[in-house]
Amino acid sequence: MGTIKTFKAWEVDQASLFPPSVRDFVPADHPAFVVRELVRNELDLSAIHDRYTELRGFPPYHPTMMTALLLYALCRGVYSSRRIEASCEERVDFMAVTGKATPDHSTICKFRNDHREALSGLFVQVLSLCRDAGIVKLGHVALDGTKVQANASRHSAMSYKRMKEAEPELAAKVEEWMKQAQAIDEAEDAEHGPGNRGDTIPSHVQAKIRKLAKIRAAKARLEQQAAEKAARVAQEREEREQETGRPIPGRAPKALAGVPEDKAQSNFTDPDSRIMKTAKGFEQCYNAGAAVDAARQVIVATTLSNKQNDHDDLAVLVDQVISNTGETPRQVSADAGYCSEGNLEALEKRGIEGFVATGRQKHGTASPTKSATPKGPRTQAMAKKLKEQGFDSSYRLRKQTVEPVFGQIKECRGFRRFLHRGIEKVRAEWTLLCTAHNLLKLVGARG
Repeated sequence: MGTIKTFKAWEVDQASLFPPSVRDFVPADHPAFVVRELVRNELDLSAIHDRYTELRGFPPYHPTMMTALLLYALCRGVYSSRRIEASCEERVDFMAVTGKATPDHSTICKFRNDHREALSGLFVQVLSLCRDAGIVKLGHVALDGTKVQANASRHSAMSYKRMKEAEPELAAKVEEWMKQAQAIDEAEDAEHGPGNRGDTIPSHVQAKIRKLAKIRAAKARLEQQAAEKAARVAQEREEREQETGRPIPGRAPKALAGVPEDKAQSNFTDPDSRIMKTAKGFEQCYNAGAAVDAARQVIVATTLSNKQNDHDDLAVLVDQVISNTGETPRQVSADAGYCSEGNLEALEKRGIEGFVATGRQKHGTASPTKSATPKGPRTQAMAKKLKEQGFDSSYRLRKQTVEPVFGQIKECRGFRRFLHRGIEKVRAEWTLLCTAHNLLKLVGARG
């Protein structure tokens, strides 16, 4: 007769003698406790608290708890309000943050929308705590941008040329259907007597009417953008002519006509987003930028635009670093998307040593290379500097500093698509994501 193996008891219905605490299930040094206590004790949430002025009504969830919940959820790669609600009910680490409170997704979504600006302001506070912890040095700061999908499909976009063709076609079709519906109503009234209101529009006609309205609104947006661009270009040309004292030679740019190009597109779902080239092809995206400190990969400034190129963001990011930290970085590196005479001059004026690629860097080479001769004296000097320094150049820090940050946000924490629509809402969402990234760096430093 063989021996019988014994196992540990598995009593799933066994009641506890004392009510269980989340501390029984979550280790004391778990990030949930660290984030919760940091939000409770070290962040100034007065901008959020001050909005609660109504004394009547059912007591809301504590705003400090809601802030800690949102930040912790972002740290754990939980983004949608419904997934956060489910996590509050199912995950003990979320219970450690909320004290077992279970706000529903509507409450979470409303809190995030109502306090969008104040939550964005937490970025500077968390960055200040990172500096106090000694993980921000500002010896070298690397800049870069990454394309993040918008909450809209590229198939919901239409070109201006197609809009010009589709609008009259669709308008004629809707008018024809409306006349047919009216004729049918009149015939039925003559046969059966007046009983039909005559204003009921079939569902397929309603769908076409809505599409026609969207096309007309998108067409008007593109025309307004073209008119604004024409005014801006005209002003720039006038200022340049006044500086030089002579007319600008050559053919006038097409933008002065104030008419959209046929290939210009507008998205019906999120008009602020743009179709951009990504590693996986063309997608409806926003361009999210960051300036990252080389010491511990802490984000020290953020930008978000709907432009494919990063060119206009260099000075914005550098000035934001100075504003956020009260200190000027010693070195700044950036890829070729930021290279221009104006950007290199901007770094010189701020007393920053720049390492900006003048072309793409081939794998295994020491410095960025480009077949064509760089234009402008500053660009030529930069190309010479990077080539002479080779592998000893601080430019090597760029890729290993900023690109892993985007990998941590997009790959490790699974953020691939913005939840919100409209550039202002998306900009606030990106800032909050960067705040959570820095919060994790701070948790690691204190651990």
